Amino acid sequence: MTTAISNSPAETHEIAKQLGKTLRKGDCVAMLGNMGAGKTTFTRGLCEGIGLPDMVSSPTFALVNEYHAEGCISVYHFDMYRVTSPEALESTGFWDYPLSDGIFVIEWAENIMDSLPENCIRVTLTGSGDEPRTVTVERSEEHDPCN
Repeated sequence: MTTAISNSPAETHEIAKQLGKTLRKGDCVAMLGNMGAGKTTFTRGLCEGIGLPDMVSSPTFALVNEYHAEGCISVYHFDMYRVTSPEALESTGFWDYPLSDGIFVIEWAENIMDSLPENCIRVTLTGSGDEPRTVTVERSEEHDPCN
């Protein structure tokens, strides 16, 4: 587990960019945090670290945004704010997306944690407004680039 303090959206973006550089196909990033904690900003940084152009937007109304670019791993960016049961998750088409061919980034993952792979990378963002953010990243040993 690693923890960092971010004092600005730019710092949150940079923390995420560094994590993005370590991601590989099949990774699932479960993001937890209150409204306004910086989950979409974090996703922008992840995508930049992966090499995707800056086209990230909140998937709140679309439920999922897909990001693809030549020579990059695809990212499937989900918003599970309104999904609060396994049945509701099933109705979203979530299981139709190819995790083995891309990376899942899931905002409001706390709503579906029981349905996610055990080896998800958990990112918890705390703080809101003008407060500094605490960013905690928890990875299983198999996903730890230091092992």
